[in-house]
Amino acid sequence: MTTPTTIVPPPPSDGSDIPPLWFTVPEGLFALPIAPTPEGRTALAHGFVRELYSEGDESVWTPAAPYYAAIAEYMAAEGVSYSAMGLFSTEEGGVAQCAFTVAAVETDQKDPEIAAQGTLSILSKDPLNDARWLDLPCGPAVSCITLREFTLDPSVTASGEQAKLLTGQIQIYVPFPTGPYTAVFTLYTASTEYWGEFCDMVAAILQTVSFVEPED
Repeated sequence: MTTPTTIVPPPPSDGSDIPPLWFTVPEGLFALPIAPTPEGRTALAHGFVRELYSEGDESVWTPAAPYYAAIAEYMAAEGVSYSAMGLFSTEEGGVAQCAFTVAAVETDQKDPEIAAQGTLSILSKDPLNDARWLDLPCGPAVSCITLREFTLDPSVTASGEQAKLLTGQIQIYVPFPTGPYTAVFTLYTASTEYWGEFCDMVAAILQTVSFVEPED
């Protein structure tokens, strides 16, 4: 298990001057080794696999580290500043899983209020989006929830029969007050039977988002 940790995403690999932000993640989120340099990713990957496979050994960790370093390199190239795998034990003895990412996208607005209003207007045009205005401690934001149902081919199901898979995505758009950027927090999961718990987790993370360094 991990411990609650305050995250400062690394600078982007493309050298863009995105202002910093801080947020705190709960136990159960395992951060991928995203770093601006190959050396940094390699070092973080070795620590990541030891935390993720805590009961493993070098025979597991050694081949796994380059794999996750490569994933982190791809995600960093796509503009992702933070990415984590969520693994949470359930009362039934199973594991509820999710993916959680944070990215910063450039906008043409420096005013957070105007940027948030524009985002809400765009997202609300899609009838499949549940888009809402949020007032966070760090400023205005917009949430967007989407649920999708997929039909799985019998060849990929345990029963050998066609099955339905419901997935959910939560995206929160938080405009920077320190520059023309918007932070995009995304949680994606197929463990929708624990949807309420994931919503609560995202809400708790959002309460910790800050564009100034928090006091210890």
